Amino acid sequence: MSVVTLPAPEAAARLASFDAIIDARSPAEFAEDRLPGAVNWPVLDDDERHAVGFDYKQVSSFDARKRGAAMVARRIAEHIETRAIDKPRDWKPLVYCWRGGQRSGTLAWFLAQIGFRTHVLQGGYKAFRVVVREQLAVLPERFDFTVIAGRTGSGKTRLLRALAAEGAQVLDLEGLARHRGSVLGGLPDEGQPSQKAFETSVWHALQGFDAKRSVFVESESRKIGTIAVPDALLARMRAHGRVLMVSMPDESRVRLLLEEYGFFAGQVERFCAHMDTLAELRGKETVARWKDLAREGRWPEVFADLMHRHYDPLYMRSIQRNFAGVAAAREVVLRDGDPATLRAAAADAHRAS
Repeated sequence: MSVVTLPAPEAAARLASFDAIIDARSPAEFAEDRLPGAVNWPVLDDDERHAVGFDYKQVSSFDARKRGAAMVARRIAEHIETRAIDKPRDWKPLVYCWRGGQRSGTLAWFLAQIGFRTHVLQGGYKAFRVVVREQLAVLPERFDFTVIAGRTGSGKTRLLRALAAEGAQVLDLEGLARHRGSVLGGLPDEGQPSQKAFETSVWHALQGFDAKRSVFVESESRKIGTIAVPDALLARMRAHGRVLMVSMPDESRVRLLLEEYGFFAGQVERFCAHMDTLAELRGKETVARWKDLAREGRWPEVFADLMHRHYDPLYMRSIQRNFAGVAAAREVVLRDGDPATLRAAAADAHRAS
């Protein structure tokens, strides 16, 4: 059975039709970004890839190919014995590597010789990246976005997730970026994805939406932590998004912030380091006070003061300046961040969308 080669746009449109999407690149390449749903069957690990590459450039391309071929053959045999041995005859994988060259071609050839309905991505991951970049520049224009806006601690993210539970179409940018979007927004035990991986996740989410239905998204700055929101998406949200302005009493906002950022009680110096980044904007004396309160364990006071002195004025200036729909915003009043409150508000917002 021969290998079927698919151009990148066609393969990207047909990802759901394959039984497996196999990334033949090294684990480090796979970790940076990959096709949605891909599994890693490296034909060379990171060390082997670097060793073969060094020999190719510094010693002899012929000797490097011989050495690499032996490594690849052993690794493919291992994959077949451990991962392909139980697959039925009609199993249909899509295989790719960096450029769609020898690594994916060799693995795909072996799978096809067994009798599997094997496809290979023409141009590899590099060609897929072109598809993602090009489509991210135009995909957002298909959708009507409903932008969840509101001051820090008002429950925007929780409302967004409650909307998803109600069956609404939700683009959770902070979830995809693994960051809450503020100076304190880094998750306690989790780093952010690469920019490429974030863009792939956004592209994949947009591909799955129905353009006839509204897409709910949280108001965002240009960057979520270290990750940049795609320009076309941000422009569409800001210029044409329908705004839902969420509000919550200050007491409930502080309680919600304590729930979301309570881990800082065990990471006080990390919190203080974050506060140092605000010294130029808010002044050294104010930042010193926040740090003193944190070290004394007076977290409700810390968050209340941060809300009023830093986050609220900054956020409201940003939303007024950047989101055209804020003048006609519909208000959503939440008494607290409890699940029942959020479910009721999400059901109302979903019905009205």
